[in-house]
Amino acid sequence: MPRTGRPAVRRVAAVERALVLLDALAEAGGELGTNELARRTRVNPSSVSRLLATLAAAGYVEHVPASGRYRLGVRLVQLGNAALSGLEIREVARPHLRALAEETGETVTVSAPSETDAVTVDFVQSASSVLSVAHVGRPSIAHATAVGKVLLAFGGVSLPAGELAAFTNRTITSRQALSGELERVRVQGWAEALGEREEDLNAIAAPVWSARGELDGILGVQGPAARFAGPALEAARVPLLEHALAVSEALGWKRQTREEG
Repeated sequence: MPRTGRPAVRRVAAVERALVLLDALAEAGGELGTNELARRTRVNPSSVSRLLATLAAAGYVEHVPASGRYRLGVRLVQLGNAALSGLEIREVARPHLRALAEETGETVTVSAPSETDAVTVDFVQSASSVLSVAHVGRPSIAHATAVGKVLLAFGGVSLPAGELAAFTNRTITSRQALSGELERVRVQGWAEALGEREEDLNAIAAPVWSARGELDGILGVQGPAARFAGPALEAARVPLLEHALAVSEALGWKRQTREEG
């Protein structure tokens, strides 16, 4: 069969089920038993048991003898670190994260876009006693976060079919309203989310471009709504855009690259 340079279309069902189990364990944030995993993933319990045994043998999950349950294994940490080490944007953005956190007093993140989500790859925490907590590896909620809106506006990513989940009473759940919001993001070049993912969390985000004029990362600033709102949020927008531009230029982006694209 001739090579096409593209990934195969057919998928391996067993591998897909194994990945579903890993996702379920990650979402749980702790230990789960075989039956609970079967219930959450709708995979047959006997299949879950065999898949877990295979994943445990390779170190992707770990069996906890005291509880008889399973949790994510250290092999995933090793793979995650290997993936992060290959992200140029993480190294380039690091000094800008520190500078932006100092300038704004809030938590600053840089996220890498994927086909479905933007995932946090590095962050600098706010020095304030009251702060928003960031986590490496945490995916964005596309329609309810500033980072996610930047991904949707500039990354060529489409929302999955179905209803848009409401996380707070400010979450945009209308696709028509979201379409208008994304057009505004494209025009102004940055996004905001005010209490849309969490009621007490506000955030702004801006795109980072690659040398080819494609979305290569997303720089974000987030903080407690009681402090990071109004004039404080508006004041953070200027340095956010400046640092996003600086990171883009360090990656080889030139203004005409984007304009011509």
